[in-house]
Amino acid sequence: MSDFLLEILVQELPYKFIPDAQKQLKDAFEKLFIEYGIEYKNLDVQATPRRLAVMVFDLTDKQKDILKEAKGPILNIALDVNGTYTPAALGFAKKNNVSEKDLYQKDNYIWAKIEIKGKSTKEILSENIENIVFKLQGAHFMRWGNHDEKFSRPIENVVALYNNDILPLKILDKISTNKTLGHRFSPNKNVTITNAKTYIDDMKKANVIVDVKERKQTIIESATKCAAQINTIINFENLDDLLEEVTYITEYPIPVLCEFDKKYLEIPDIVTTTVMSKHQRYFPLWQKDGKLSNHFITMANFVGNDKESMDNIKAGNQRVVSARLEDGIFFYKEDTKTPLEDKIESLKGMTFQKGLGTLYDKTQRVVNLCTKICDQLKISNTDIIRAAKLCKADLSTKLVFEFTELQGFIGENYALKSQEKENVALAVKEHYFPLSAYSETPSKIEGQVISIADKTDTICALFISTQGKMKKKRPTGSNDPLGARRAAIGILRILINNNLNLNLKALIDESLNTLSKDFNITLEDETANDVYDFILNRLTIMYEKEFTQNILKASAIGNPLENLDKYLKRAKFIKEEFEKENFKKLSEAANRVLKITKNSTLTTAIDEKLFVLNEEKNLFEAIKKQNADEKNIKEYTQSLENLITPINNFFDKVLVMDKDEKIKNNRIALLNILKDKFLKVCDFQYL
Repeated sequence: MSDFLLEILVQELPYKFIPDAQKQLKDAFEKLFIEYGIEYKNLDVQATPRRLAVMVFDLTDKQKDILKEAKGPILNIALDVNGTYTPAALGFAKKNNVSEKDLYQKDNYIWAKIEIKGKSTKEILSENIENIVFKLQGAHFMRWGNHDEKFSRPIENVVALYNNDILPLKILDKISTNKTLGHRFSPNKNVTITNAKTYIDDMKKANVIVDVKERKQTIIESATKCAAQINTIINFENLDDLLEEVTYITEYPIPVLCEFDKKYLEIPDIVTTTVMSKHQRYFPLWQKDGKLSNHFITMANFVGNDKESMDNIKAGNQRVVSARLEDGIFFYKEDTKTPLEDKIESLKGMTFQKGLGTLYDKTQRVVNLCTKICDQLKISNTDIIRAAKLCKADLSTKLVFEFTELQGFIGENYALKSQEKENVALAVKEHYFPLSAYSETPSKIEGQVISIADKTDTICALFISTQGKMKKKRPTGSNDPLGARRAAIGILRILINNNLNLNLKALIDESLNTLSKDFNITLEDETANDVYDFILNRLTIMYEKEFTQNILKASAIGNPLENLDKYLKRAKFIKEEFEKENFKKLSEAANRVLKITKNSTLTTAIDEKLFVLNEEKNLFEAIKKQNADEKNIKEYTQSLENLITPINNFFDKVLVMDKDEKIKNNRIALLNILKDKFLKVCDFQYL
């Protein structure tokens, strides 16, 4: 058993590409070893901003030899009249590197047993690694130097070791060696790697923490210890994105404690922390009483603790953050000179979407949809309408123009400063929630209603503006204009998490009709169905782990968007009943009915005088006795089980398509009654 190491040293990689490159490399090597039948114990891929490293432990040294049968020509071609092998048979033998005596006859053909010697693992790796490297994909790949191959950044060095030996390898013009470079400022800059097992420790001596998890933990522990020196803390649970970014932009992270003027604490904390964490990659510090500190920590990618260098790092970062916060405090003071309501008028000069008016127009549509939602939910709309009118006002402020991440958060602060009610101000912020597919949803009904209205308008605006030939501009796997997929998931989560009994189909229809009238757009017949399907597809994805596709499809009676709660309860019920014997029998009986009545809409009254056989009469009597309330789906389904035997007897004895047209239509009408009853449970054709 052997070990393998590959390290590709590059110029600084974009941090967002690094974790993706790790996954791509892991998948590619796993696929390679499966394809060639190479076994191994562990495959580990690590990365820093300057290197991608693949380590494979306990590899088998070669493929297993394979003995297989090869089929040759048919006997009447392989043998002549004397039973001697023809040139066709001899050519088959030569092609497969076997002698004439190794050929044999079976099933009227010539055959040969061929032994295929397995390749060595070294050979397999040497032949495939360059191809794997240049199959990596990412944004902004380009050619470097005179090379045709594209990569994220120029490749500076390649290490390839098989056990303690250099594995001959060439990537572009870089020949593999056992030597690499450590951290740029390390006193042990030049490193000789012994083998894969020692690689991580060898690099630590050169001030490079290769292991991503270890590097992340180093950041957490060192920053926490640094913060504790001035009796402050870091809320890492709210800084996942920042922590990951800093992990992938450093090889040897060292915390540097910095500070800024306390005057900048006058502006809302969200402004200060956004500047620090989003724009400058700093960790904000908080006092034990929950107040924001005027100190912060930056993680330097540095080696050594000489005072002059550390002071330079500290001073440089303090200058930068002070300049950014100075902008923030200036914009904040300018914005708060007038109340938030006064900024609504400015939305008339801000375009929402080409051909779909301004943000002021969008605000009016959101207000209209909020009214419709309140009517449906039978709730007071006073505060909701007030918040809806204000919900986009902060987009015209100087602070949000400079720091777009603050939309909603600044709206809440400005609303409170303008003496708006707390629930109104909270709704201005929370109507943007959820900010990502699975982040928190609005906590109060005001924010929930406005969020649903706003997101519905966004989705409908996108679909109505991309009708006909413009359909290609709708969301795809790689393209999501206006964040429509996230908006759809947000609507669904708000409705489901808060048990809001809202007819989403009616709301979509209202939104599409308003858009078409206001902007003189002809609404195509299929556009509404496209919106329904788009949102239902998001719902299916949300619940794909809980329900199988056939259960979700079977539960979709009518349009599920009319009552999501009813739809999900139906799906849960079917999932619980699916494997029960009685339900299986009911499903079989239902499908016998549905096959006959699939395209039938015949609803004539049943004429008992046209019954010829007892099985017809018995089925009709059983149907009349079935009168359970469909609102209780469990009791209703159980009552249908009493029809299983009469249905099976009917199909065993009765020919539905009788020559007499009246008898035939009477029987089909009888089965249509059953079809309607079954469809109140689910669409059994999918089960």
